[in-house]
Amino acid sequence: MELTKQKEISEVSLLLTDDKEIQNLNKMYRNIDAPTDVLAFSLLEGQESFPPPDIVNEYLLGDIVISVETAQRQAISLGHSLQDELILLAIHGFLHLIGYDHNLELEAKEMRSLEEKIYNY
Repeated sequence: MELTKQKEISEVSLLLTDDKEIQNLNKMYRNIDAPTDVLAFSLLEGQESFPPPDIVNEYLLGDIVISVETAQRQAISLGHSLQDELILLAIHGFLHLIGYDHNLELEAKEMRSLEEKIYNY
């Protein structure tokens, strides 16, 4: 999958929440009873391509949930602002929505590279 300059009209839902709420979601949907920084819930799961060929102009990609508490800790740890961390987490969630993952080392490198390209765009 490659990001292009092609413009499509898309929509995502973004929820900024706390560790308690994201932990509840993480437990419910991933069976992991711990807070995390970002969760993404794609509405395109099972699609073979992005964008789906049967949708011409406008569609909802899915939901991104970010824990502001975890983002703040990570921002401090990484030496950048909360705003920068929230942007990076939103980009990370967006990439998950369009089919990227980081289960394998090669996938993680590709995803990190795309995050940096989008952030610096």
